[in-house]
Amino acid sequence: MGVRVDTIRLGMTNCFLLRGDGAVLVDTGIPGKAEVFARWLARLGVQPSAVRLIVMTHGHLDHAGSARAIRALTGAPIAMREPDRGWLERGEVNAPPATTAWGAVLMAVQRPLATLVRMETTRVDLTIGDDGLDLAPFGVAGRVIPTPGHTPGSVSVLLPSGDALVGDLAMNGFPLRRGPGLPIFAADLDQVRAGWRTLLDAGARTIHPAHGRPFPADVLRRALAT
Repeated sequence: MGVRVDTIRLGMTNCFLLRGDGAVLVDTGIPGKAEVFARWLARLGVQPSAVRLIVMTHGHLDHAGSARAIRALTGAPIAMREPDRGWLERGEVNAPPATTAWGAVLMAVQRPLATLVRMETTRVDLTIGDDGLDLAPFGVAGRVIPTPGHTPGSVSVLLPSGDALVGDLAMNGFPLRRGPGLPIFAADLDQVRAGWRTLLDAGARTIHPAHGRPFPADVLRRALAT
């Protein structure tokens, strides 16, 4: 049986519900989106208790903002990689440096707004190590793969189908980019490119970014070749 991938929009962020024998949620969106998530589950015919794990691709506010509330709703443990784990447990709002001039403009606009939003702290139950994390014990065929670069603790989820849920390892579309490619915010672009290679070598075929539409993994392969 394959894995069903449902895109769930929580604020500005594409989050993903993966369903096999169980369900795994990838990211939780901006703060205050637990009720929206509950409505999505009802629409999909999924009970909150069916969610067996919440995987955080990284610790930024637009990805982990509703972690505490969705954890309470589902009872599912949270899995995350250091050092981003500490950000969530301490409620730290971190922003990576801009990598483009347009990114610098957006960051200047967003920074004052970010001070008005609070990251609710919550416990992280599983620390994702250097070897990643097998999702089979949680009812989904797939693997969490460390892909640092956007943040030091960024991860991606790769499914047997070749679908790769990459958080902000890549971005696609307005207002961030005109097309798919490198993130306009990142701690280390060399690590981002290394993460692309890791996913391509592992069999990624379709890239699902947290911001923008999915696109073929060959886009990354061509970008790395230039």
